[in-house]
Formats: sequence, structure tokens, C-alpha cells
Amino acid sequence: MLQATHIHFCIRQRPIVREASMEVKPGEIMAILGPNGAGKSTLFRLLAGELKCTRGKINYNGASIEGLKPKELATVRAVMPQHSTVNFPFTAQEVIELGNSSHQASHPEKNLQEVMKLTQTSFFKDSLYQNLSGGEKQRVQLARVLLQIWEKKPFPRYLLLDEPTSSLDISQQHLVLNILQKLKNQNIGILVILHDLNLAAHYADRIALLKDGQVAAIGKVKEVFKESLLSDVFDHPIRLIHHLESDQVLVSSNEFYNYPLKTTKQA
Repeated sequence: MLQATHIHFCIRQRPIVREASMEVKPGEIMAILGPNGAGKSTLFRLLAGELKCTRGKINYNGASIEGLKPKELATVRAVMPQHSTVNFPFTAQEVIELGNSSHQASHPEKNLQEVMKLTQTSFFKDSLYQNLSGGEKQRVQLARVLLQIWEKKPFPRYLLLDEPTSSLDISQQHLVLNILQKLKNQNIGILVILHDLNLAAHYADRIALLKDGQVAAIGKVKEVFKESLLSDVFDHPIRLIHHLESDQVLVSSNEFYNYPLKTTKQA
């Protein structure tokens, strides 16, 4: 598993991540939620190996991240940052193919076609990356990181995504998160930063709430999604609606609510 134990990170002696501990197991989606400035992206970069902890430790499948060479780390985890820059006149397909650069794939062409079909990027594979819309670029980057870990391996692997739905419309948001649900069944653990609490409630297996660089709560959706806890973390009144038929939790935010919402059953 991917395991972080009491990791701490400071900038100019100012704590950004404070003694955070969490684990991501193969076969699950762990969503990180929290307000702006909570330390989500810094925690993400620490777990990805882009930053080094001030103290604490991070292990991938029992091996310390500090002891893994870049190529070894690339075989066990793929990272999709919030923003990716491509400075060369690459086509969409050429950017996706960069996912093969970190390893020797057994069936590179087959993998490429499967990933592009899944992410619906085949339609503009020959277009210059710079000419794509923000949502199209995001799907290209998703295809790239999927290609990196697409082939099955005898050991668990991990996919880390920082706000992968931020530039997508509602149908594409669900497309991406449905892909992640399918991917977790391939012995892959998924860590994803999301801003939409309803998407997290619908797709995540477990939730980590961050506030002021600290893990305020971690657990299954029903364990973490409490009105008082969410309202405290986000500094805003939050109400939960429990849909009886689907057993889903819906999140509503309205500062004018001054009464508890009743559980209702749709007609």
C-alpha cells in the first residue's frame, strides 16, 4: 500500500502539512477534500515524491520513497498534476505516448488504443495539444498517466490525480470518475483531490478531510460526512440529504438554512 506516517513539511519554518498520516490501499479510491489553502496540493506532491518531507516517512509497497530511483518509482505510481505544460508542438497522441517513456510495455500500440478509446481522446489524436480546449487537454493528460500503469503487474500500483475534473463539464466529470472506478479493480490504489463534495461522496471509497495542513478526519464516506464536521472544515454551513432509495448522501450548502433537513423519499 501507499503509506504516509506523520509527514511534516514547512516553508520558511511555516508548517504547510502537519504530522499527516494516511494510507491508500490497492483497489480503493481515496479522495482528499478541504478548503483552499488546506495543504492538499502540498500533501499530494509529498506523496508523489516531488517534495521531500521535513520529517516523517512515505512508503510504496513497504519501500521507502527516498530509496526508490525515479524509474523504480515510475513503475509503481503515475501522477497527474493540476496543471501540465507542453512546450513542444506535440499532437494529442504524442503527449499520451509519453506515458510509455518510463517503462518497456509488452503491447504499446494495443495499450495506447485502449486508453484513448476509454478517455475518448481518439477523435482528436492528431490535433496539436496547444490547440485543444482545457477539458480536452485534461483528458489527454489522464490518458497519459493511465498508459503508464495500464499493463497488469504482479504488484500493486498507484494513481495520484490533483483535481482531474476541474476543467470538465458534468458528463466528462462522470466519465473520468467512472474510469477510476474501473481502474481500481486492476490492483491499483487511487488518490484524488476533488473540490466537489458530491462527486467525492458518490465515487470515493474513503475520504480524507484536510484543514490547516492537518488531517481533520479520515474514513468511509458515512463516517466522515457529518454536517458539523464538514461545516467546521469548510467554515460554511453544510447540510446533508440522505436519499433512501440509492443510499447516497447529497451535500447542500446554504448559509440561510437554520433548520435540519428531513430525509425524503423521491416520488
